[in-house]
Amino acid sequence: MSHDHSATRRVGQVKEVTSLSNPIVKDIKALSDKKHRDETRSFMAEGLKLVIDALELGFEIRTLVYAKNVKEKPQVVQCATKTVARGGLVLEVSEKVLSSITRRDNPQMVVGIFTQRWTPLRELKPKTGETYVALDRVRDPGNLGTIIRTADAAGASGVILVGEATDPFSMETVRATMGSVFAMPLVKTNVADFLAWKKTAGVEVVATHLAGAVDYRTIDYRKKPVVLLMGNEQSGLPDELARAADALARIPQAGRADSLNLAIATGVMLFEARRHLLTLEARA
Repeated sequence: MSHDHSATRRVGQVKEVTSLSNPIVKDIKALSDKKHRDETRSFMAEGLKLVIDALELGFEIRTLVYAKNVKEKPQVVQCATKTVARGGLVLEVSEKVLSSITRRDNPQMVVGIFTQRWTPLRELKPKTGETYVALDRVRDPGNLGTIIRTADAAGASGVILVGEATDPFSMETVRATMGSVFAMPLVKTNVADFLAWKKTAGVEVVATHLAGAVDYRTIDYRKKPVVLLMGNEQSGLPDELARAADALARIPQAGRADSLNLAIATGVMLFEARRHLLTLEARA
């Protein structure tokens, strides 16, 4: 690869980049591809708020990219100082370069490239009063992002991805989490390991199922740590996972719709579990 040095100028610790063919820009653009994210164990977060959240929550920043016209903003200066102090690269770019990186006509003025953070399943030691979400083969990036955001808002302790799931570190999912991807522990596992963990973790697995016999509001979510197990958007839960659940719940519905969107159903379950736990705390 030929390096286009004419389009990269160092200003102190900051590199100025104006060319779309700059190799660093090409590397960042490649993060839209899951294979490249997996190989580099990195991902992109757009917007000053998300970059600040990630830095505050201790995510490792590799590269900070910002548009020339915001370089004087105190928060941008702060982010740049932190990036340099943590050994990252700072790029000052044109809006044209930012548009090509984010694939948007009206790009955010600040973008951060961070190292992915995963929690191994064996490190989850659920305590009473905690709620986790386990998603079987979640496929839609918007659904996954919304669930991570909702789990954070409902005070959940982690999101477990079972089987072939969409990538929580894709640009679309990170956008949909509104920054909660940095606050929520993420686990990826397979069915066999999830079922083995369930046996030893002392958790109550509550699965939503169209054939569920129990109204979701009548379940006691307070006895043990709860894992809310939600099925794939198209096919629901496979028998192997449904059989392993301690309760099969249904969300009663009116009207013509025969099912809820996965993110909405997960939100309903999360806030019901939270309501039970809040009544427990109020009595304590």
